[in-house]
Amino acid sequence: MTATASPDPGNRPAEVTACLIIIGNEILSGRTKDANLPFLAGKLNDWGVRLREVRVVPDLEAAIVAAVNDCRGRYDYVFTSGGIGPTHDDITAACVAKAVGVPIERNAEAVALLEGHYAPGDLTAARLKMADIPVGATLVDNPVSRAPGFQLENVFVLAGVPMIFQAMLESLRHRVVGGRPMISRTVSCFLAEGQIAPGLATLQESYPELEIGSYPFFRLRRFGVSVVLRSTDEDALGRAEADLRALIATLDGEVADDPAPAG
Repeated sequence: MTATASPDPGNRPAEVTACLIIIGNEILSGRTKDANLPFLAGKLNDWGVRLREVRVVPDLEAAIVAAVNDCRGRYDYVFTSGGIGPTHDDITAACVAKAVGVPIERNAEAVALLEGHYAPGDLTAARLKMADIPVGATLVDNPVSRAPGFQLENVFVLAGVPMIFQAMLESLRHRVVGGRPMISRTVSCFLAEGQIAPGLATLQESYPELEIGSYPFFRLRRFGVSVVLRSTDEDALGRAEADLRALIATLDGEVADDPAPAG
């Protein structure tokens, strides 16, 4: 599945989807906390792309190849983070090449980038490994440390270091074509989640095209819940919000300022 550009924003598809594959034993062991997921999710939402799945896989060839092959056929875009550095366990590039069925080669453009970054004599054999790119891939710019990521078909292979991941992702804005932008509205009230739950279920049935989530909070010694409505249809969103406020009123609930970001 591959999203294609439309000259008319009004003709964009209702939904363009993505998946993130986080690669690294350090994430699974808990030694490293992933910071790339929230950044990617927020950025894709701005671009009109729905992040539908996240997987965390170890530094094992079979696991990486299987995840890439499964996800690239199910989503418009697949992003990977991690495993493109100079050490022995950085095997993502070779695994993505194997998943797509192309060889990997020492990429001349990537070599030139590394040669321009490192001082003479500092470009070791290990660092040159970062220039090994699948045949047919397009490089992804890395303005931080120059070692590039790459795009192969609908798979974007990015670094795991958050600063570099974020910089790489910013450079992809012109390559990622989104659908209709997702709009969200939040209504918070001082009702316990259990009180409003039956009404929310009915509201969801009335608006199956909306995503409706509830997020309880406790402040000022009072229980409350923030209800987040999300849709690409602004008119439906407005009607659902009006119905939600009416529901809160029937339960004698007090609408509150949103205590914290939700959803």
